[in-house]
Amino acid sequence: MHGILPIYSPYGASIFVPVFLAAAVWTVTLKGFALWYSARGGQKWWYVILLIVNTLGILEIIYLIWFRPKSFELEKETPSHSSSAPAN
Repeated sequence: MHGILPIYSPYGASIFVPVFLAAAVWTVTLKGFALWYSARGGQKWWYVILLIVNTLGILEIIYLIWFRPKSFELEKETPSHSSSAPAN
């Protein structure tokens, strides 16, 4: 094989460093958002799965689009005044 590396690029290894860094930033960013939303939403199983499984953001995107809680605000209870007596 005369010293040829299995991953050979005529441009050298310089193309792999930016691709690797972009994938790492992408994964960490999506994982951070997904873990934050699952923890705030009380979804313990999603938190554990997202923490363990690494899929370059695919699982995180699925969670963020379809399974994350839409809001964290507690619904305010409004007292119902359904008494039939007229107010004076």
